[in-house]
Amino acid sequence: MDFRTIVNIPEPTFSIGPQERMLFVGSCFADNIGRRFVEEKFRATVNPFGVMYNPCSILHTVERCDEAPRVALFTLGTNHVYRLKETGEIVDNCLKRPQRLFQEEELSVETCLDYLQRAVDILAARNPEVQVVVTVSPIRYAKYGYHGSQLSKATLLLAADRLVKANDRCSYFPAYEIVNDELRDYRFYREDMLHPSSQAVEYIWQRFSEVYFSEAAKRFLAEWRPIKEALGHKPFHPEAEAYKAFMERTRQKMEELKQRYPLLEI
Repeated sequence: MDFRTIVNIPEPTFSIGPQERMLFVGSCFADNIGRRFVEEKFRATVNPFGVMYNPCSILHTVERCDEAPRVALFTLGTNHVYRLKETGEIVDNCLKRPQRLFQEEELSVETCLDYLQRAVDILAARNPEVQVVVTVSPIRYAKYGYHGSQLSKATLLLAADRLVKANDRCSYFPAYEIVNDELRDYRFYREDMLHPSSQAVEYIWQRFSEVYFSEAAKRFLAEWRPIKEALGHKPFHPEAEAYKAFMERTRQKMEELKQRYPLLEI
């Protein structure tokens, strides 16, 4: 008997190798996943200008940064944007300025698609081999009302679907669906009942790695794991000879790993 519904993840046409150069742009969910890639020694840049919740702000980050990754991941949070009345521009951050200075708007599917396509085109111009993974954040926006939050997510899902269908270099990873269908229990949420827990983020990482990582990346992670754990160990007696010997063995393993993976930075 099956006691949960497993979300199918289509096999991508590419794989992510060890120390892959990557760019993560999007909501705070992109921060959570991106940080894990940094910890696992991928050459990942994560939200270089801060968290970006909507497709327009994702485009702004791509325009402003000079990254030319082989893999980019866009995490869409909302279709709501804030336009500064004085200039008419969509801002990425209100910087705690008075609400009266801004006009809130909802982007249409077509407008979201246009912003995302422009971001993809810029990255493709910098690196013709770039692959873009698009996902929708599972974090709900209570301030819209839960129906309004669902409408926002629906707009993003439609835009993401159209983007993937129009671009061979784009694929969709169902983080939103995994949380809502596989992990549909409040124990997988943090105390606010809106953000996924660390356990949920870890599960999404596992599902992502199963599908997108090359065999070489999986081998590297298996080799890196014991060294990472050793480096994170906090001894009771750091001056003890046994601990010094333990760290020397760890250092030797690090050097051996760096010889096999020249791009590795520890």
